[in-house]
Amino acid sequence: MRSNNDMRSSSSTLSAAPSLTMSKPSLNNSKASLTHSRQSITESNKEPGPPTREEKIAEFLDKAKFYTSLCLGKKGTTAILSVFAFLFLIPFVVDPAISTIVADYDPVPVTCVVTDHVYSEGRRNCTWSSCREGCTTEAIRCHQLLVNYTKIAYHEWQKQPRDLDNVEWDVMDTKFLVNTEGCGYPPRVNCTEFAKKYGYSHVGEPFPCYFSRAYPEMVVARYSWDDNLKHLILSLIIPNVLFAVSIGVLSYWYCPCCDKACHKSPRVYAEKYPTKEK
Repeated sequence: MRSNNDMRSSSSTLSAAPSLTMSKPSLNNSKASLTHSRQSITESNKEPGPPTREEKIAEFLDKAKFYTSLCLGKKGTTAILSVFAFLFLIPFVVDPAISTIVADYDPVPVTCVVTDHVYSEGRRNCTWSSCREGCTTEAIRCHQLLVNYTKIAYHEWQKQPRDLDNVEWDVMDTKFLVNTEGCGYPPRVNCTEFAKKYGYSHVGEPFPCYFSRAYPEMVVARYSWDDNLKHLILSLIIPNVLFAVSIGVLSYWYCPCCDKACHKSPRVYAEKYPTKEK
């Protein structure tokens, strides 16, 4: 009986031994997983490194796109303002500049003399005006100046003054205008100063003026080919360039057709970053 019991106890000890040996690898695995999780936690707690050059460039481009879109306006605010600016400049800059070019003024000032100066009030009396402040309203008060001019250059007249009674005038008693349109806005056009400079006590005094080679009876006090061309070019280029650039940029960034053509992501700038709730 003792031998049988001894054999049973020995067999039980032998059967328990493999279980102990099998539990050792499981403990090792759990220890490895714990160390791995600890490493991952420590790595996650580490501060992120400095952004790379590519990340800085991408962030700068995103910010530039956002602020540019804000300035241009998703609904084309800049484009609409450019159109209104161009329409505003047509009667005030473009049309007078074109009329000045068509008139073909002689760039060399000739000699003029004011023969008559009349100051009138009322719409019936102001059928025309040498100077009018405002080009869109009718003149209620007007200065009407008539001049004689000769094609003798004014700088030659200053060198050799002539007797006014013996001068052969090319055109006599013609209307004298401050500019091609005969109107303008302060401070560039001041009709009171214009009348003081050429009328009143200065009637009969020679002064430089510009006559039109296309319409010889048209005489103006101010003319500059360079300034006229500069104003015309600026008034045509600036509004149209702003309109084209704003429409082009907004179409390139937000138009679905451009996104498909350029294989870009349709996501906008605001969608690239998580919301406050997230």
